Amino acid sequence: MITRRTATAGLATTLIGLAGRAGAQTASPPVADGHNGNGLRWTVTAKPAALRLRPDAAKEADLWTFNGELAPVFSLKQGTDVRLSLKNETALPLSLHFHGVRVPNSMDGVGGLTRKPVAPRESFDYTFTPPDAGTFLIRPCVLGGSAEPMERGLSAFLIVEEANPPQVDQDITLLVDDWALADDGSLSLAEPAPAGRLGNFLSLNGKPAPQQIKAPPGGRIRLRLANACNARAMRLRFDGVRAYVIAVDGQPSSTFEPLKAMLPFAPGNRYDLLIDLPAESGRSGTVIAQIGNGFPLAEIMTDGDTRESQPPIAPLPPNPKLPDAIRLQDATRRDVVIRGDPKTSNAPWTVNGAAGKPSDAPLVKVRRGTPVVLALRNETAFLQSMHLHGHSFRLLHPLDDGWEPYWLDTVQVPENRTVRIAFVADNPGRWLLASTVMERFDAGLWTWIEVS
Repeated sequence: MITRRTATAGLATTLIGLAGRAGAQTASPPVADGHNGNGLRWTVTAKPAALRLRPDAAKEADLWTFNGELAPVFSLKQGTDVRLSLKNETALPLSLHFHGVRVPNSMDGVGGLTRKPVAPRESFDYTFTPPDAGTFLIRPCVLGGSAEPMERGLSAFLIVEEANPPQVDQDITLLVDDWALADDGSLSLAEPAPAGRLGNFLSLNGKPAPQQIKAPPGGRIRLRLANACNARAMRLRFDGVRAYVIAVDGQPSSTFEPLKAMLPFAPGNRYDLLIDLPAESGRSGTVIAQIGNGFPLAEIMTDGDTRESQPPIAPLPPNPKLPDAIRLQDATRRDVVIRGDPKTSNAPWTVNGAAGKPSDAPLVKVRRGTPVVLALRNETAFLQSMHLHGHSFRLLHPLDDGWEPYWLDTVQVPENRTVRIAFVADNPGRWLLASTVMERFDAGLWTWIEVS
C-alpha cells in the first residue's frame, strides 16, 4: 500500500525544487542527434543508474534509464519520419513497444513475436512514421520478460504533435508510476508477484508527487497523463478545477467533462485534458489519484498577470485515418475468455484456456479491412486491463447498438464482466491482445490476431 508516510516523505523538498520553475513543464525533450531526410534520429541507450527516488532514502535504487533519465519525452510533429536507435546496456534482452502508435508490424517491438529482442550490448533501429497525432508511451515488450525492465524505470512518452494544436499556456506531460521500495529506499524485486507488483511509492515524471503547476489566472493548460505503473489501476479525481477530456489513448474524442470529476486510469491508459483556470490569482486545484484516502499528483495554482478571456474549449478534429463507422453486422466475432488465479504456479493466467505462445494459432485470422468484434469475458477476481497492438477500437454498448464517442487501445474489463470492442483490422501483421499488467503478461495473459 502507498502510505501517508511515503506520500509526504520529501514533499517539502519537492515543492521547493519545483517552485523556481515556470510551472511543471516536462523535462527538456531528448534532442535529436541527427536528421534522417525530413525526419528525426534519436540514439537511446537503456542503461543502469543508481538514483534516489525517495528524498529521505538511505540508499539509492538500482534503476534502468533511457540516456540516464527517467520518464523522458520524445516529441515530434505529425508526419515526421523517426529513427530511434536503441542501445541495450542492461542485463536483459529488450524490445521497445510504441504503445498506441499504429506502426508497421515489424516495428511493433514485441520481442519473441514480431522480432528478436535486442540482446545486451547490441542495438536496433526502429524506423517508422507515426500516422496519428497523439499521446503515446514507449514501454519494454518482451514475451516473458517485460515486468523487470518496466519496474526498473524503462518507460517514456512519445508525443506526436498536431498540425494545429489547441492554444494553451502550457502543454504538460505527467507520467505516473509506482515503485516497490524497501525501507532504506532501495528497489525491492525479490518476491514474485504473479498478480502484478503494486508499488508503495508514487512518482510523477520520475520525481516524488505532487508536482506544482503555476499558470496565469484565466489561462488554459493541456495535461497529458499516462499510467506507467506495472499493475496499479486507479481513478483520477479533479478537485477545484474543471477538466475537459479532448483525447483518450491518443485519439481525439468528443469533448466531455469526466463523470463526477473522475476518470478510470489503468496501466497503459492516456488522457489529454484541457483545464481553464480561474481569473483570480492564488486559486488552486488538485489532480488526485484515488488511492486510499486520495493521493495528490499535481497541484495547479494561478499566479501572475491575468490572461485575456479564452475562446470556448472545442474538440480536436477527428482523426480522418480512422473509420467513421464499423459495420458490426459484417464483423468477424470471437470470444476472449480470461481466467486465472495467481496462487496457481502452473499457468496462473490463461486466454481461452491456454497461456500465450507464439507457436499457437492466432485467436482470429482475417483479411485486411475486416471488421472485428471481440467479447472480452473476465472470469477472474481481478480487474483486467487489455491492450490491442496496432489498432484503435470502439467500446461497444451492451446491446451492440452503438459505441462510446472515443477510441481506445487499452480497456478495463471488470471482475466477472464482459465488454465488447470493435475495430477494423486494417494493419497487416501479427498483433498482440495482451494484459497491461506486466507480471500477468509475462505469465502468459495474452493472445494474438493475424491480419493478412
